[in-house]
Amino acid sequence: MSYYYLAAQLSGLGYEQAAPMSSHAFKELAGTLLNADDAKWLDYCVLDPGPAAVVEKNLPDFFVRWNEWERTLRINLARWRAARLKRDISLYAPEYPMDAVNAAKSAAAMDSPLQAELFLDEARWAAIDSFQGFDCFHRNAVYAYLLKLLLLERRSRFRAEEGFAEYKGIYAAVMRESSEEN
Repeated sequence: MSYYYLAAQLSGLGYEQAAPMSSHAFKELAGTLLNADDAKWLDYCVLDPGPAAVVEKNLPDFFVRWNEWERTLRINLARWRAARLKRDISLYAPEYPMDAVNAAKSAAAMDSPLQAELFLDEARWAAIDSFQGFDCFHRNAVYAYLLKLLLLERRSRFRAEEGFAEYKGIYAAVMRESSEEN
């Protein structure tokens, strides 16, 4: 089904701009304009799909791909961050989708946690674009729009100074723990 009326009302989104509306407001708007079968999936538009999303039956392909991509990113990120801290973890890390694997590897090598998070969100944005496809009136475009709003909201909450102070505290605690184990 095509959603011309909904798509015509939406502002374009850019990764470095402020969100033109809240994700909550968009969900309310979209929920009234989508058919019931498509609207029920709006609750699956989350940045951290978690394990429950993997077992859902009849999950639209958009969410199957998003969940696989995000899961691959997070597992590989854990693996690369552990390796950087010289920690041995037994973790199966999927090798596909390759762009998620590469994003995790690149982010784990960054010295600035803020820059790493911004880089990861930009990689997420690109992945969402690829899952959306070319039909800007399809339900996938609606789901992609909501995920992008969530990314913009997340980005607006980043505070460099507070984040760096928190990072230093966590890093110091990890280093103390590491030296106590040796």
